[in-house]
Amino acid sequence: MKKRLMQSLVIVLVTFNVAVGVRIYKAAAAQEKDDSGYSNFAVFARALQLVRQDYVDEKKVSYEELTHAAMRGMLNSLDPHSQFMEPRDFKGMQDDTNSRFGGLGIVVSQREGSLVIVTPMEDTPGIRAGLLPNDEIIKIDGQPTEKLDLSDAINLLRGDAGQKITLTILRPATKEIKDYPLVRENIKVASVKDAKLLPDELAGDFKIGYARITQFNTPTADDLGKKLDELEKSGMQAFVLDLRYNPGGLLNSAVEVAGQFLPPKTMVVSTIGRVASQTHPYYTPENAKPRPRFPMAILINGGSASGSEIVAGALKDLNRAILVGETTFGKGSVQSVIQLQDGSAMRLTTAKYYTPSKQVIHEHGVSPTIRSTLTAEQERVLLLKHRDEPFSEQERREVSGFHDPQLDRAVDALKGVMIYSEKTATSKRAANN
Repeated sequence: MKKRLMQSLVIVLVTFNVAVGVRIYKAAAAQEKDDSGYSNFAVFARALQLVRQDYVDEKKVSYEELTHAAMRGMLNSLDPHSQFMEPRDFKGMQDDTNSRFGGLGIVVSQREGSLVIVTPMEDTPGIRAGLLPNDEIIKIDGQPTEKLDLSDAINLLRGDAGQKITLTILRPATKEIKDYPLVRENIKVASVKDAKLLPDELAGDFKIGYARITQFNTPTADDLGKKLDELEKSGMQAFVLDLRYNPGGLLNSAVEVAGQFLPPKTMVVSTIGRVASQTHPYYTPENAKPRPRFPMAILINGGSASGSEIVAGALKDLNRAILVGETTFGKGSVQSVIQLQDGSAMRLTTAKYYTPSKQVIHEHGVSPTIRSTLTAEQERVLLLKHRDEPFSEQERREVSGFHDPQLDRAVDALKGVMIYSEKTATSKRAANN
């Protein structure tokens, strides 16, 4: 009896091992990489069919919803800047390009899973509420953002003018968590601001011009050119270009702005991608108006991104300007927007930007020639100073007593260059005599 039981047990174990062995072998075979389009489409189609057929909630399994969800996940897995845009998202992007949209006036990105404010735009609800670069949005109207992709977060932030919204903000510098109630507005993005000669108490005996660019739009280069013409007529000897908190904008606009300070047909930036059509150098316009080569400084910080990094990187590489401030954001990739048949679109990263000396911008940023940092309090007052809204009495005192350390460093550097140039010219004249 025992012998018979042992024989039966051996037969069962052998049968079990053979069966398991077959299953393991099949699984291993299935794991062999097959990257052909057909086989992988078949897997996706089978998964789509099973979800449509067996998922418990029939209302959530339309072909459109499932396909859009799959595309959203596919693009989100690539990098923080690639994204799927449903038709309403694509329309919102087109509104951005036209420089008018309903929202809060904040530029956001995803960094290590957090929804981060790159910069608040001027004259918008975001900057008036006191939001700062690097603030983390942890809730939108009470909804946690940790599981939202970027396009969904942007949709929640946008809305019709007059609608209220509350952002819960974590400020990394102080670890403070605070609710900010805001009201959406129609945002009209400004371009060139505060073009002027700096006051004598800052510039001393020299005439130093200054202008800020808040974003690179279609008219930016022309607007800047007109301001530079006026400053030159006023006797400008040196110039400070402020690109702090500038999130970027149109690539061609950034190249044309660089063309205000460089000779015609000078390469400003190049894009390099996987395919030949994405590898392309960008040059200053052939008809760019040559300007005097006055000493120049550019102010940058962690809120300077994309187009700002292109201008700053080019003028630094080509020894046309010194950079003062902090390392820029590091958004140096090209997104191509491809519209699809149903009105949706893909924003797909297809190339990276490289400065004239082939330095990669993406995830590295552009480093300053002269490093100068601001405290969180100084940054708050600086952004307050950029507001066009009426100040309270306390705010007026803060703004009137504020000295911008980064601007001070830039002016000091330009003064040093001009003093050295004057002494060199004097020595040469004396030697010639």
